[in-house]
Amino acid sequence: MQPSRTIVLVDDLRSFTDGRIALVARTSAAGVRVLEDLRDRRVDELWLDHDLGGEDTIWPVVEVLERAAFEGIPFDLGVIYVHSANPVGAGKVVQVLQRWGYPVRVVSGSAAGLEAGQQTQT
Repeated sequence: MQPSRTIVLVDDLRSFTDGRIALVARTSAAGVRVLEDLRDRRVDELWLDHDLGGEDTIWPVVEVLERAAFEGIPFDLGVIYVHSANPVGAGKVVQVLQRWGYPVRVVSGSAAGLEAGQQTQT
């Protein structure tokens, strides 16, 4: 029996359609709370959408990850997938997270397995 994986999706609209089980946060504040709740656990996949509706963006979540890495206790993340229709915003997120040593992959357009899925790029 394979151990369960912890998957977190921070996205205001999309959900996985391939049956995978994930903790879903629809706002940056909810995303921060989920990460805080999982602080001492491994997160196998963290999916981040840049634009979260209205004026909300993924930056508060990114700042939590940055702060943890700056303090020398980065989150235990298998991979971070950045999936956004905003290529400029997604590029900045990737740049910041890679600078702090997090494993980041860009997913073009929508994310594979999400409502409007496309292929994953590395």
